[in-house]
Amino acid sequence: MKPGRLLKGSRVPETITITDDRTGKTVTVPINDGTFSSAALRELDKNLFIYDPAFLSTAACRSSITYLDGDAGILRYRGYPIEQLAEHSTYLEVAYLLLYGELPDEGQLKQWTYDVTHHTFIHENMRKRFVDGFHYDAHPMGMFVSALAALGTFYPESKDIFDPDSRHKQILRLIAKTPTLAAMCYRFSVGLPFFLPDNELSYPANFLTMMWKVGEYEVHPTIERAMDVLFILHADHEQNCGTTAMRVVGSSQADPYSAAASAASALYGPLHGGANEAVVRMLTDIGSFDNVDAFIEDVKSGKGKLMGFGHRVYKNYDPRARIVKQTADAVFEVTGKNPLLDIALKLEEVALSDPYFVDRKLYPNVDFYSGLIYQALGFPVDMFTVLFAIPRTVGWLAHWDEMLNDSDQKISRPRQWYTGAGERDYVKLGDR
Repeated sequence: MKPGRLLKGSRVPETITITDDRTGKTVTVPINDGTFSSAALRELDKNLFIYDPAFLSTAACRSSITYLDGDAGILRYRGYPIEQLAEHSTYLEVAYLLLYGELPDEGQLKQWTYDVTHHTFIHENMRKRFVDGFHYDAHPMGMFVSALAALGTFYPESKDIFDPDSRHKQILRLIAKTPTLAAMCYRFSVGLPFFLPDNELSYPANFLTMMWKVGEYEVHPTIERAMDVLFILHADHEQNCGTTAMRVVGSSQADPYSAAASAASALYGPLHGGANEAVVRMLTDIGSFDNVDAFIEDVKSGKGKLMGFGHRVYKNYDPRARIVKQTADAVFEVTGKNPLLDIALKLEEVALSDPYFVDRKLYPNVDFYSGLIYQALGFPVDMFTVLFAIPRTVGWLAHWDEMLNDSDQKISRPRQWYTGAGERDYVKLGDR
């Protein structure tokens, strides 16, 4: 397999040529943005497949939502740098951008905010009957996953995914109700009475109020803004495990609640959504600023693991990590410094100056500091993945909607490389 070329001095064509050495058959196909169609293999041999565990080199869809350049440390939503959005935008404005492709004008944002805000309530049976069925010590994320799936049963029209009005209504409902579900799961887990949404508050302030209100409570503006920024940073991240689950389940034309529950289930896994929790546990285990150097040596000798560094895609400093670090500074001015912060800062300083980590391109990712912020705000570590799921819901829905409008997409059905036994005859039980 080789790139096609012209004569010396000519422009190199954007093509790739594949030759089947078994038959001598050759096919040349165009390369578009570093990608070529696997249809070329089917031209050579319809029974020929690529073995690509974990989809490391497979583009399973076309998408215009999020651009990610891991080598350069670039993340953009619909072309807008994440740094600009985090500085100037709000989560609901970014949600509109992800879903509809453009930033809303003043009138559109006002209507969008009103529509989301007035869909925040959930059916009383969810609160009074459904959640009461969980065991008293149920994990909040387990309850959240179940609640997402259950929510769809209250809206039978959600099955009609090709009705534009119905589809829009389900998108509104999911974005509006996920903070309500999250707060419900938390308050059940700690035995607090459920607090109804307040439609006079902003999206992040409403969530924080539903979480923490006991008697008099008012959200500090710095905390409100920090929550909004964290929601923006986690809104989408291209074809990650959860988004892929959303697309795979959605490709069967399942309703968006079922598909979102599958995406949240993927996020529930510790390799996907549990990284910031692992960072907090790691920092707690290190225990002291003075123990950082010894911990680093243990990592280098294979006796420990450095959590919150490195990423499947980023081979540079995660752009979201810089923003989270700045947000942490603002939060700690209000809440007081998280006692683990000094350990984290020393860990980052040592790791970024050590060739062992630099040569392996292990830089801090978004999870390294986000858990410290959540902990400073009072969230237990069991809630960290739920906090990830709330904003990521809009990313899942944007990809789901895009997939349904893509004529190339069919029901997802990967092929396999069979490595089992050949044909053999059945042996009766007594003869085995």
